[in-house]
Amino acid sequence: MASHVNRARALSFDTVASQYAAARPAYPPALFDAVEELAGRPLAGADVLDCGAGTGIATRLLRDRGARVVALEPGAGMAAELRRAAPEIPLVRGEGDHLPFADSSFDVIAYAQAWHWTDPDRSVPEALRVLRPHGVLTLWWNQADLRVPWVAAEDARLAPFTRDFPMTVNELLVPFPVEVSTREVAWARRVTVEEHIRNLATHSHFAVMDPVERAGLLDANRAALARIFPDGELDEPYRCGLTVVRPRP
Repeated sequence: MASHVNRARALSFDTVASQYAAARPAYPPALFDAVEELAGRPLAGADVLDCGAGTGIATRLLRDRGARVVALEPGAGMAAELRRAAPEIPLVRGEGDHLPFADSSFDVIAYAQAWHWTDPDRSVPEALRVLRPHGVLTLWWNQADLRVPWVAAEDARLAPFTRDFPMTVNELLVPFPVEVSTREVAWARRVTVEEHIRNLATHSHFAVMDPVERAGLLDANRAALARIFPDGELDEPYRCGLTVVRPRP
Protein backbone atom coordinates (compact mmCIF):
# COMPACT_ATOMS: atom_id res chain seq x y z
CA MET A 1 0.00 0.00 0.00
CA ALA A 2 1.13 3.54 -0.66
CA SER A 3 1.04 4.60 3.00
CA HIS A 4 -0.37 3.72 6.40
CA VAL A 5 -3.21 6.17 5.78
CA ASN A 6 -4.01 4.63 2.41
CA ARG A 7 -3.96 1.13 3.91
CA ALA A 8 -6.46 2.15 6.58
CA ARG A 9 -8.73 3.66 3.94
CA ALA A 10 -8.35 0.68 1.63
CA LEU A 11 -9.44 -1.74 4.34
CA SER A 12 -12.31 0.56 5.36
CA PHE A 13 -14.37 -1.02 2.57
CA ASP A 14 -14.84 -4.07 4.77
CA THR A 15 -17.14 -1.98 6.96
CA VAL A 16 -19.46 -1.22 4.02
CA ALA A 17 -18.99 -4.41 1.98
CA SER A 18 -22.64 -5.40 1.59
CA GLN A 19 -23.64 -1.85 0.66
CA TYR A 20 -20.71 -1.67 -1.76
CA ALA A 21 -21.92 -4.84 -3.50
CA ALA A 22 -25.44 -3.43 -3.81
CA ALA A 23 -24.72 0.20 -4.69
CA ARG A 24 -21.51 0.49 -6.71
CA PRO A 25 -21.79 0.78 -10.50
CA ALA A 26 -20.59 -1.96 -12.83
CA TYR A 27 -18.65 -1.34 -16.06
CA PRO A 28 -20.00 -1.05 -19.61
CA PRO A 29 -19.35 -3.66 -22.32
CA ALA A 30 -17.45 -1.00 -24.29
CA LEU A 31 -14.78 -0.98 -21.58
CA PHE A 32 -14.02 -4.66 -22.10
CA ASP A 33 -14.06 -4.15 -25.87
CA ALA A 34 -11.38 -1.51 -25.33
CA VAL A 35 -9.37 -3.82 -23.06
CA GLU A 36 -9.34 -6.46 -25.79
CA GLU A 37 -8.42 -3.95 -28.49
CA LEU A 38 -5.53 -2.40 -26.56
CA ALA A 39 -4.33 -5.77 -25.24
CA GLY A 40 -4.39 -7.20 -28.75
CA ARG A 41 -6.19 -10.36 -27.64
CA PRO A 42 -9.65 -11.53 -26.57
CA LEU A 43 -10.49 -12.00 -22.92
CA ALA A 44 -12.11 -15.31 -23.79
CA GLY A 45 -9.68 -18.06 -22.85
CA ALA A 46 -7.25 -15.68 -21.12
CA ASP A 47 -5.94 -16.30 -17.62
CA VAL A 48 -6.84 -13.11 -15.77
CA LEU A 49 -5.94 -11.97 -12.27
CA ASP A 50 -8.38 -9.43 -10.82
CA CYS A 51 -6.39 -7.58 -8.14
CA GLY A 52 -8.29 -5.81 -5.40
CA ALA A 53 -11.36 -7.62 -6.65
CA GLY A 54 -13.58 -6.33 -3.86
CA THR A 55 -17.07 -7.77 -4.03
CA GLY A 56 -16.40 -9.15 -7.52
CA ILE A 57 -18.10 -6.58 -9.73
CA ALA A 58 -15.38 -6.66 -12.39
CA THR A 59 -14.50 -10.28 -11.62
CA ARG A 60 -17.88 -11.53 -12.75
CA LEU A 61 -17.89 -9.34 -15.86
CA LEU A 62 -14.46 -10.67 -16.85
CA ARG A 63 -15.73 -14.21 -16.34
CA ASP A 64 -18.77 -13.42 -18.49
CA ARG A 65 -16.39 -12.41 -21.30
CA GLY A 66 -14.95 -15.92 -21.18
CA ALA A 67 -11.83 -15.24 -19.11
CA ARG A 68 -10.48 -17.73 -16.59
CA VAL A 69 -10.43 -15.40 -13.61
CA VAL A 70 -8.68 -15.59 -10.26
CA ALA A 71 -9.70 -12.93 -7.73
CA LEU A 72 -7.22 -11.40 -5.28
CA GLU A 73 -8.67 -9.43 -2.36
CA PRO A 74 -7.08 -8.29 0.95
CA GLY A 75 -10.25 -7.47 2.90
CA ALA A 76 -12.23 -10.13 4.76
CA GLY A 77 -15.58 -8.37 4.40
CA MET A 78 -15.20 -7.70 0.69
CA ALA A 79 -13.94 -11.25 0.09
CA ALA A 80 -16.99 -12.65 1.88
CA GLU A 81 -19.29 -10.72 -0.46
CA LEU A 82 -17.37 -12.02 -3.48
CA ARG A 83 -17.63 -15.62 -2.25
CA ARG A 84 -21.35 -15.15 -1.72
CA ALA A 85 -21.91 -13.73 -5.21
CA ALA A 86 -19.56 -16.01 -7.16
CA PRO A 87 -18.50 -19.06 -5.13
CA GLU A 88 -17.20 -20.79 -8.27
CA ILE A 89 -14.47 -18.17 -8.90
CA PRO A 90 -11.09 -18.93 -7.26
CA LEU A 91 -10.37 -16.36 -4.55
CA VAL A 92 -6.98 -15.69 -2.94
CA ARG A 93 -6.46 -13.36 0.02
CA GLY A 94 -3.60 -10.97 -0.68
CA GLU A 95 -2.62 -7.64 -2.21
CA GLY A 96 -0.96 -6.30 -5.31
CA ASP A 97 2.28 -5.24 -3.64
CA HIS A 98 3.11 -8.88 -2.89
CA LEU A 99 1.41 -11.12 -5.44
CA PRO A 100 1.25 -14.71 -4.15
CA PHE A 101 1.70 -16.23 -7.62
CA ALA A 102 4.53 -17.72 -9.63
CA ASP A 103 6.30 -15.89 -12.44
CA SER A 104 4.47 -15.83 -15.81
CA SER A 105 1.13 -17.00 -14.40
CA PHE A 106 -1.35 -14.68 -16.15
CA ASP A 107 -2.12 -13.17 -19.54
CA VAL A 108 -3.89 -10.15 -18.06
CA ILE A 109 -3.77 -8.47 -14.66
CA ALA A 110 -6.71 -6.19 -13.94
CA TYR A 111 -7.17 -3.53 -11.29
CA ALA A 112 -10.75 -2.25 -11.34
CA GLN A 113 -11.09 0.77 -9.09
CA ALA A 114 -8.18 -0.53 -7.01
CA TRP A 115 -4.65 0.26 -8.26
CA HIS A 116 -4.43 3.56 -6.36
CA TRP A 117 -4.36 1.55 -3.12
CA THR A 118 -1.00 0.00 -4.05
CA ASP A 119 2.57 1.23 -3.88
CA PRO A 120 3.58 1.40 -7.58
CA ASP A 121 7.23 0.79 -6.69
CA ARG A 122 6.09 -2.67 -5.61
CA SER A 123 2.89 -3.39 -7.52
CA VAL A 124 4.24 -2.64 -11.01
CA PRO A 125 7.32 -4.91 -10.74
CA GLU A 126 5.12 -7.58 -9.19
CA ALA A 127 2.66 -7.35 -12.08
CA LEU A 128 5.46 -7.54 -14.65
CA ARG A 129 6.88 -10.59 -12.88
CA VAL A 130 3.57 -12.45 -12.82
CA LEU A 131 2.57 -11.58 -16.40
CA ARG A 132 3.38 -13.95 -19.23
CA PRO A 133 5.31 -12.71 -22.27
CA HIS A 134 3.07 -10.31 -24.23
CA GLY A 135 0.77 -10.02 -21.20
CA VAL A 136 -0.75 -6.71 -20.10
CA LEU A 137 -1.55 -4.88 -16.90
CA THR A 138 -4.93 -3.13 -17.12
CA LEU A 139 -6.11 -0.38 -14.77
CA TRP A 140 -9.50 1.28 -14.85
CA TRP A 141 -11.73 3.55 -12.81
CA ASN A 142 -15.27 4.86 -13.02
CA GLN A 143 -15.08 8.58 -12.31
CA ALA A 144 -17.98 10.98 -12.05
CA ASP A 145 -18.37 13.01 -15.23
CA LEU A 146 -17.72 16.57 -14.10
CA ARG A 147 -18.81 17.92 -17.48
CA VAL A 148 -22.40 17.40 -16.28
CA PRO A 149 -23.50 20.49 -14.31
CA TRP A 150 -25.22 18.76 -11.40
CA VAL A 151 -22.22 16.43 -10.96
CA ALA A 152 -19.82 19.39 -10.93
CA ALA A 153 -22.00 21.13 -8.33
CA GLU A 154 -22.06 17.99 -6.17
CA ASP A 155 -18.29 17.66 -6.47
CA ALA A 156 -17.87 21.26 -5.31
CA ARG A 157 -20.09 20.59 -2.28
CA LEU A 158 -18.19 17.48 -1.25
CA ALA A 159 -14.64 18.32 -2.43
CA PRO A 160 -13.35 19.66 0.93
CA PHE A 161 -14.06 16.23 2.43
CA THR A 162 -13.17 13.93 -0.47
CA ARG A 163 -9.71 14.92 -1.70
CA ASP A 164 -7.94 11.90 -3.15
CA PHE A 165 -4.51 11.07 -4.50
CA PRO A 166 -2.98 13.89 -6.60
CA MET A 167 -0.66 12.10 -9.05
CA THR A 168 -1.92 10.74 -12.33
CA VAL A 169 -1.53 7.14 -13.47
CA ASN A 170 0.87 8.11 -16.26
CA GLU A 171 3.07 10.05 -13.83
CA LEU A 172 3.29 7.05 -11.53
CA LEU A 173 4.25 4.75 -14.42
CA VAL A 174 7.08 6.94 -15.76
CA PRO A 175 9.90 5.19 -13.81
CA PHE A 176 9.11 1.77 -15.28
CA PRO A 177 10.17 0.17 -18.60
CA VAL A 178 6.64 -0.02 -19.96
CA GLU A 179 4.49 1.23 -22.81
CA VAL A 180 1.17 2.81 -21.91
CA SER A 181 -2.08 3.08 -23.89
CA THR A 182 -5.22 4.81 -22.68
CA ARG A 183 -8.88 4.97 -23.54
CA GLU A 184 -11.95 6.61 -22.03
CA VAL A 185 -15.48 5.23 -22.15
CA ALA A 186 -18.38 7.52 -21.25
CA TRP A 187 -21.51 5.84 -19.94
CA ALA A 188 -24.33 6.32 -17.44
CA ARG A 189 -26.79 4.36 -15.35
CA ARG A 190 -30.30 5.29 -14.20
CA VAL A 191 -30.65 5.22 -10.42
CA THR A 192 -32.74 6.80 -7.69
CA VAL A 193 -31.39 9.68 -5.64
CA GLU A 194 -31.26 7.35 -2.65
CA GLU A 195 -29.26 4.75 -4.61
CA HIS A 196 -26.84 7.49 -5.62
CA ILE A 197 -26.41 8.52 -1.97
CA ARG A 198 -25.80 4.91 -0.95
CA ASN A 199 -23.14 4.65 -3.65
CA LEU A 200 -21.39 7.79 -2.37
CA ALA A 201 -21.43 6.40 1.17
CA THR A 202 -19.33 3.41 0.09
CA HIS A 203 -16.37 5.59 -0.91
CA SER A 204 -13.45 5.40 1.48
CA HIS A 205 -13.47 9.03 2.57
CA PHE A 206 -17.04 8.57 3.82
CA ALA A 207 -16.43 5.10 5.25
CA VAL A 208 -13.73 6.43 7.59
CA MET A 209 -15.58 9.63 8.48
CA ASP A 210 -17.21 10.32 11.83
CA PRO A 211 -20.77 8.89 11.49
CA VAL A 212 -22.47 12.12 12.53
CA GLU A 213 -20.41 14.21 10.11
CA ARG A 214 -21.01 11.65 7.33
CA ALA A 215 -24.78 11.67 7.89
CA GLY A 216 -24.87 15.46 7.85
CA LEU A 217 -22.96 15.74 4.58
CA LEU A 218 -24.98 13.07 2.84
CA ASP A 219 -28.28 14.50 4.09
CA ALA A 220 -27.33 17.95 2.76
CA ASN A 221 -26.36 16.42 -0.57
CA ARG A 222 -29.60 14.43 -0.69
CA ALA A 223 -31.62 17.59 -0.14
CA ALA A 224 -29.74 19.44 -2.91
CA LEU A 225 -30.34 16.57 -5.35
CA ALA A 226 -34.02 16.36 -4.40
CA ARG A 227 -34.44 19.96 -5.53
CA ILE A 228 -32.85 19.15 -8.92
CA PHE A 229 -34.55 15.77 -9.38
CA PRO A 230 -38.01 16.06 -7.79
CA ASP A 231 -39.10 12.74 -9.32
CA GLY A 232 -36.36 11.03 -7.29
CA GLU A 233 -34.38 9.58 -10.24
CA LEU A 234 -31.24 10.64 -12.08
CA ASP A 235 -28.77 9.53 -14.71
CA GLU A 236 -25.47 8.89 -12.94
CA PRO A 237 -22.80 9.72 -15.58
CA TYR A 238 -19.30 8.25 -15.65
CA ARG A 239 -16.06 8.59 -17.54
CA CYS A 240 -14.38 5.20 -17.25
CA GLY A 241 -10.67 5.72 -17.76
CA LEU A 242 -8.65 2.72 -18.94
CA THR A 243 -4.86 2.35 -18.92
CA VAL A 244 -3.20 -0.69 -20.51
CA VAL A 245 0.45 -1.28 -19.61
CA ARG A 246 2.83 -3.67 -21.36
CA PRO A 247 6.57 -4.26 -20.87
CA ARG A 248 8.73 -2.26 -23.27
CA PRO A 249 10.39 -4.54 -25.87
